[in-house]
Amino acid sequence: MVRAKRVDDVSWFQATPSISLELIGRAAPNVSARVIDVGGGASTLVDGLLERGYTDITVLDVSDTALAKVRARLGDAASRVRWLSSDALTVELPDAHYDVWHDRAVFHFLIDRVDRDTYMTQVRRAVRPGGYVLIATFAEDGPMTCSGLPVARYSAESLRAEFDGGFELVENVHEQHRTPSGSLQPFVYCLFSRSVRL
Repeated sequence: MVRAKRVDDVSWFQATPSISLELIGRAAPNVSARVIDVGGGASTLVDGLLERGYTDITVLDVSDTALAKVRARLGDAASRVRWLSSDALTVELPDAHYDVWHDRAVFHFLIDRVDRDTYMTQVRRAVRPGGYVLIATFAEDGPMTCSGLPVARYSAESLRAEFDGGFELVENVHEQHRTPSGSLQPFVYCLFSRSVRL
């Protein structure tokens, strides 16, 4: 019988998503900021945001199972989070609503131009003017596949090109993510600001 991996055994797992929390904190220091974690799955980002006092958090993931694991982990605190079980490309989100859109390791799975264009339409509609988008993908020297699926790899410059038109690159950070098995996966994080002129 094949068993699903434990959350802390999957390659993307981070006990503490320090870079994401630091960049979100700089972009939106007011804890009333509306933050959405796209593809949040069983990530611990929501735990860190709650610990820092953020009060308007949405976690979006296509997997009901992953979201259920996080709700169980958080216990009573789960009621302070909005949970959306849906595909990031098709989910209906409120217009110009979010102050921060966070995505670690979803965008690099979008290898088709049509899917990336659809994703960008979602971002442009859902992030308020003056808001921020934080994207973390495999870096140029990162793996070519993840969980058996092909991925796209990016430099800060090539990721900036994807967000051309209405976004400004504010900051980028490189990370050597150590997986639970001990291997290294290079990531690049790019923080973009959404133009106030639409």
